[in-house]
Amino acid sequence: MKEHEFDERLNIKTEEKQAGFGKTLHYHRYEPTPYWALGKLFDKYALDASDRVVDFGSGKGRLIFYINYLFNAEVTGIELNEVLVKEAIINRDSYLKITKKNKDKITFHCCKAEEYQIKPLENRFYFFNPFSLPIFIRILNNILISVENSKRQVDLILYYPSEEYIYYLENSTVFELHKEVVLPELYDHDSNERFLIYHLGY
Repeated sequence: MKEHEFDERLNIKTEEKQAGFGKTLHYHRYEPTPYWALGKLFDKYALDASDRVVDFGSGKGRLIFYINYLFNAEVTGIELNEVLVKEAIINRDSYLKITKKNKDKITFHCCKAEEYQIKPLENRFYFFNPFSLPIFIRILNNILISVENSKRQVDLILYYPSEEYIYYLENSTVFELHKEVVLPELYDHDSNERFLIYHLGY
């Protein structure tokens, strides 16, 4: 199924990359994860309705709607750009018209990722290389504080992971690599074309 066809199925518009993005050291341009790549991921890594997923750098909400559609999980999008958040909310309204899903399970917040307060039940965190390592570290610390206050297992899902992210996770945190899902059509030419799932268990 082509990208626009899945958007049509979900009654949303998420194809276009972010335009007019100002240069910044810490925050990267929004680009949606390809649907076919998400299909490869969730063939190997299942979620269920009890999961609480947070997408950092959620843009127009593609991952949010895809996960809610397939697994009926509660999903939260964190996005700094106000225009993208407004488009995501428009997408949510359109999505709900055809899916009849529970609106309370789909939330968007317009804020800096490192300022988002991790909720006690949130247990899956998605990153498509959305910002610099210092921001990533601050978010990891927020997650770890939340886990210390409310013991639970959590996973970090990284698409197109940077070497900096990987090195920090494996040398400076208690997270352990749980699964790797490569995209065979692209991986031979670009070793970043993969998903890495890091796990923290209690």
